[in-house]
Amino acid sequence: MTERRSTPKIMRRAGELRLNLTPAERKLWAHLRAHRLNGIGFRRQHAIGNYITDFCAPSKKLIIELDGSQHLEQEEYDAERTKFLESKGYRVLRFYNNDVMKNIEKVLEVILENLYAGISPSRPADTLPKSE
Repeated sequence: MTERRSTPKIMRRAGELRLNLTPAERKLWAHLRAHRLNGIGFRRQHAIGNYITDFCAPSKKLIIELDGSQHLEQEEYDAERTKFLESKGYRVLRFYNNDVMKNIEKVLEVILENLYAGISPSRPADTLPKSE
């Protein structure tokens, strides 16, 4: 089966999103960019097929998604997207924006554990202390 390429429209949209990061994306990107997290290369707003991921470490087949308040409204879309990405061999980690803003060290710890542990995907945000 051949890899489905992203369309020019998706690629343009990814470029637009790179210019307009949310505060949580900006904060996490400051820790991931330029191989700052254990020398691992991450890309932001990386297109895979018809989807644009928040962050992707292609060499580790790891995707990091940040969920805001709209997440509950798009759970079905997120599930379909996660299924597609996992079918391409990626592991998908999800964090709430609030966790990134208030507990970045724990978020980075969970990312590192998943980069090297090879464990099955889970919802790491559920392992973080609940934000108030």
